[in-house]
Amino acid sequence: MVLDVLAYFDETTEEFVRRRHRELQSQGLRNEAIFERIGHEMPHRAVAPPELSPRQLRRIVYG
Repeated sequence: MVLDVLAYFDETTEEFVRRRHRELQSQGLRNEAIFERIGHEMPHRAVAPPELSPRQLRRIVYG
């Protein structure tokens, strides 16, 4: 459990976006809804990254 918490805080913005995209996609959500949700979740992270547009989030996931 402690390792899970440490891993959460070590996760980069890019890792977070990719992980959440995979998780939400596996729940059947489409990209538009996924990127909107990730955008709303990001400011609530322990260290909030700068605000990213859906296009920037898409580039993180797909390159």
